[in-house]
Amino acid sequence: MLCCGLALSQQTIADTNVSGVEIEVITESVDSDLVGDPVQDFLSDIDTNEVDQSYQQDAIVDIDSDIDLWSRIKTGYAIPNIKSQYTTNHETWYASRPDYMRRMLERSQKYLFHIVEEVEKRGMPTEIALLPMIESAFNPQAYSRSAASGIWQFIPSTGKSFGLQQNWWVDNRRDVTAATNAALTYLQKLHGMFGTWDLALAAYNAGEGTVQRAINKNRRQGLPTDYESLSLPPETRNYVPKLQAIKNIVTDPERFGLKINSIPNRPYFARVTTPKQIDAKLAAELAEISLEEFCSLNPSYNRPVITATNDKHQLLLPVWAAERFATNLANYDKPLTNWQTYNAKRGERMDNIAQKFGINVAQLRSVNGLTSAKKMRTAQPMLVPALQTDQTENDLDSEQAINVTALEKNNMYEGEPKLSSPLIHKVKRGDTLHALADKYGTDSKALMKINHLKSSKLKVGQTIKLNTTNVAVNKSNRSSTKKVSLKHRVKSKKSKSRNIKVRSSIRIR
Repeated sequence: MLCCGLALSQQTIADTNVSGVEIEVITESVDSDLVGDPVQDFLSDIDTNEVDQSYQQDAIVDIDSDIDLWSRIKTGYAIPNIKSQYTTNHETWYASRPDYMRRMLERSQKYLFHIVEEVEKRGMPTEIALLPMIESAFNPQAYSRSAASGIWQFIPSTGKSFGLQQNWWVDNRRDVTAATNAALTYLQKLHGMFGTWDLALAAYNAGEGTVQRAINKNRRQGLPTDYESLSLPPETRNYVPKLQAIKNIVTDPERFGLKINSIPNRPYFARVTTPKQIDAKLAAELAEISLEEFCSLNPSYNRPVITATNDKHQLLLPVWAAERFATNLANYDKPLTNWQTYNAKRGERMDNIAQKFGINVAQLRSVNGLTSAKKMRTAQPMLVPALQTDQTENDLDSEQAINVTALEKNNMYEGEPKLSSPLIHKVKRGDTLHALADKYGTDSKALMKINHLKSSKLKVGQTIKLNTTNVAVNKSNRSSTKKVSLKHRVKSKKSKSRNIKVRSSIRIR
């Protein structure tokens, strides 16, 4: 079983919106331990009970808890409203899918307070806090055909540009707090470039180059250069109206026949500092929450054991579970991880390795992100169950049970190139976009997005750019890892010490 980034499974079904544009809707149940409002009970306990010394609470920021989070968002609106048929179409689409809206809003309650806090710190319009609804429907596992990931849907290259680490252990594009910080920084940069939030949002969706070219074209023709006057890709023309539709529904849900439950104007999660290595399943058990709940707050980890190169690192837990985790971890006297490093040899059979460590072959492949090959193609370290026997003692890394640095050098997917330099294909007679997509292990929509094509027709001599990272991800079978396609994506685009500290504050950094 993999960790948080890959532990939840969803089912996608094809659908179309009211405009007839094909989209994908993800259906899944929301597994949460939330019953009533345990945050209020937790805060009440703090007022009357002495807190354990291992639990540290930051200074509480003075907020009005009588105002729910939706009201707070509404008071911070600052992006001018737009009225268009695009907006009406998306309003109709959302209003006709109350179950989809309910699931999306249930997911949002875990993350929305933190995002609103960060948006307000930067003096940005609070509409920006609603953007993950149209990017990912607040699903941290959302994964698009163009390899965008997380609630903010960063593609690999942009994520790296904004400091989001992506390696064998983690993909911080799915890290809720890190990706939020990166997304807001990027949006502020785009706003500085283009001067208005609608153009900044368009550039977030299509790239600043696409928007700048559209502006330059209109200037040459003496045309206006505002968002609605630009010739932009279909998805980008829908992007700002889609956010406007969500804004309209959140502002007045009854007008659309929808009911939106109140979200308390308080943090859902707190940070806890943990030892260097700990199994995700054990961390959830110590916090007395389900693994699904744990993974929804820590979705960036790719493996069943959570590791760090430093002595300690931080996890997110529901506010009411943080103190339980601190207490239970301090009293826990067994190993914190049941995994270890095994240095597999080239040509070694997968079934022999699996039998040696008491794990089935499918799980071994899944944990390590390997293909279905029966033998190891290269010598490399692997993550295997920890077995303290004389037979395996000599095969293990002598300095530490889990060699984090060695494993980090493994590719996220076997066969994935280290570099993401573009490949170029020159169109020959008989070439079609669909045939090229099949040849390079990608899909036609991704090729259209990368090359800014308005139609699938190709001309002889035309050059088609292919991103090697996207190609590698699509050619791989992802080794039993389950990633889900982006929700409502328009088809036409795109240490040994057990003493820990817990932070629980209204302003979470």
